[in-house]
Amino acid sequence: MSGERPKVMLGELLTEKGVISPDQLRIALTEQQRQDKPVGKVLVELGFVSEGVMRDILGEALGQQSVDLSKVVVDPEAVKLVSKEFAKRVHMLPIAYDRQEHHLTVAMSNTFNVVALDQMRSLLGEDVRITTLLAGDVEIDHAIDQFFGFEWSVEGILREMETGEVDQASLSGYSSEYSQPLVRLVDALLSDAVKRGASDIHFEPEERFLRIRYRIDGVMRQIRSLHSKYQSMITVRIKVMAGLNIAETRIPQDGHVSLQLFGRPIDFRVSCMAVTFGENLVLRILDRQKGILSLEAMGFTETSLNSLRLMMARPEGMILVTGPTGSGKTTTLYSMLDSINNESINIMTLEDPVEYPLRQIRQSQVNPMTKMGFADGVRAMLRQDPDVILVGEIRDRETAEMAMRAAMTGHQVYSTVHANSAIKAIGRLLDIGVPRDLLSGNLIGVLGQRLVRRLCTHCRRPYEPGVMERSLLGLEPQRDAGVIIYGGLGCPHCDFQGYKGRLAILEVLRFDEELDELIIRSASFRDLERLARSKGFQSLADDGIRCVLQGLTDLDEVSRVVDLTQRIRQGADD
Repeated sequence: MSGERPKVMLGELLTEKGVISPDQLRIALTEQQRQDKPVGKVLVELGFVSEGVMRDILGEALGQQSVDLSKVVVDPEAVKLVSKEFAKRVHMLPIAYDRQEHHLTVAMSNTFNVVALDQMRSLLGEDVRITTLLAGDVEIDHAIDQFFGFEWSVEGILREMETGEVDQASLSGYSSEYSQPLVRLVDALLSDAVKRGASDIHFEPEERFLRIRYRIDGVMRQIRSLHSKYQSMITVRIKVMAGLNIAETRIPQDGHVSLQLFGRPIDFRVSCMAVTFGENLVLRILDRQKGILSLEAMGFTETSLNSLRLMMARPEGMILVTGPTGSGKTTTLYSMLDSINNESINIMTLEDPVEYPLRQIRQSQVNPMTKMGFADGVRAMLRQDPDVILVGEIRDRETAEMAMRAAMTGHQVYSTVHANSAIKAIGRLLDIGVPRDLLSGNLIGVLGQRLVRRLCTHCRRPYEPGVMERSLLGLEPQRDAGVIIYGGLGCPHCDFQGYKGRLAILEVLRFDEELDELIIRSASFRDLERLARSKGFQSLADDGIRCVLQGLTDLDEVSRVVDLTQRIRQGADD
C-alpha cells in the first residue's frame, strides 16, 4: 500500500467553505467520472478553484502544513537525492537537505504515502528525519519539471548564458520562466547568500562590470564580478520579484520578496537607488529561523544577565538598547520581549520596518504615506490598552517625550537610540531635548552592544600576547605571566577568514536613585561612569577583553568595534 490519505471529501469541504458552488461541484464530479482523475485536479483544470486555495484548505482539514511551491527555491543537493521518475511517480519534491542534522524537507501531494517515505529513508539511512509539507498535484508536477536536471551552480548558469549551449530535449515540459537561465542565476545568488549566512547582498554597478558583495558576520566580502551586460537584466529580475516599477530608474524604490529557501521562509528587503553607472541594489536578508534568541543564548555574563532581569522586572519605565546600525539591537529587543511574552500582558510594537513576526504581539509599522511617525504611533498605541510598548527608535524630541510619558503612566517601554555607549545614551537624549527631570526616575536602564566575529574553532591557534597586547588586556607582568590568547589562521570551515559566526559584547547600566540624582545635578559622564563602576558596571571594552581572554575572539576584532586605546597604561612601553 502506498499509504491512504484520511478520508476528506474535498468537494464537500470546498462547498462548505464557499469556495465553489454546488453546481460547480456537480460539473467536476461528472468530469471526474469521464476522465478518471482526482476531483481536485479536475476543479483546478476547470478553473473553479486555484491550486493554492485548495492546498491550504486541504492542509487545514488534515492538520498538515502546506507550502506554496511558486515561492520555493529548491536546494539542488536535495533534488539530487531521488530520480525524476521516482519524484513523478509518488508526487514528491525534495526541497531542502541538511546533511549534518540528517534532516530532509519534502513537498508531497499525499503526505501519508508511507511507502514513498520509507523508500526515501532506505536511500538516506534509517536515522533520517523527514518533514513533509502539503502541496498540490499540479504544483508538484510543474515544480518537478522546473527543478530536476537544471544546473544550479552560478558557474554553470553563467556558462550556459555565455555559450548558449542548452540541451533542448531536457527542457521539454519546463515552464517558460524557469527555462530562462537569468531566473536561475538570481535564485542561485540568493540561495548562495543565505547558505553562507550573509545578512545583506549588494549588487554594485561599475563602469564595465557588476560587483556582487555579501555582508557576512558584519564585514563586506566581494563574492564575484559579472560583465556589465548582465546588470540591467539582474536589476529588472529583482525588481519584478519585489514588485517594483521596472520603468523607473531615477527615484529610489523599496520592495519585499518572500521565498522558501532550504525548507524555511526567508524574506528579502529590497532597496534600489540610482548611482553613477546604473542602479545599486541592496537586499537585506531576514531569516526568521535566526531572528530570535533566548536571553541565555545572547552571551551575557551572569552578572549582566541578572542586572537585565532586574531591569525587566520593574513594572514601568523605559529600557533602551544602544549601538550603531547592524549591532543587533532589534534582535536583543525581540529576545527581551519574547522572554516576557505571555497571555496575561498586551505587548505592542511600532517599528520601521517590522523585521520578524512575533507570536501574540501586535506589531505596527510607521507609514510616511499616512503621516504616522513614531510619535503619532505611540499616541495611537496608548489608546490600545498596552502593558508593554516597543518603539523602534527614538529619533527626535517629540518621540522621546511621548515614550517617556508612556513610561510615566504605568507602561514598560523598550526602544533604541544611537549612541556610542550606554552612558552616552543619556547625553544623546539630553541633546534631542528631553528634560532632565523627565529623564530622571523614568529610565530603568540602558544596554549597549556590539557584534564581533567569533574565532573559527577549527583553525584558531594559541600564542603569547606581546607587550602592546598585554597592555590592552590589562595583564600584570607577575600575576598574568602565562596567559595565552588566540588568533585565527583560516581554513575551509570558515572560508579561510579565520572567523565563523558572531557574538555580542554587552554592557548593562541599571539606574537607581543615586544615578538619577547625578542626572538631575548635571553631573559629567566621568562622574556617572565612576559611580556605575563602583556598583559593578562593566563597559563594552571590558566585555570584549573578557571574550578575548576566553578565546572566543581576538584583539583585532574587538578593536574594530570598540575603542581600546584608553586601556593603554602609562609606562606600558617601559
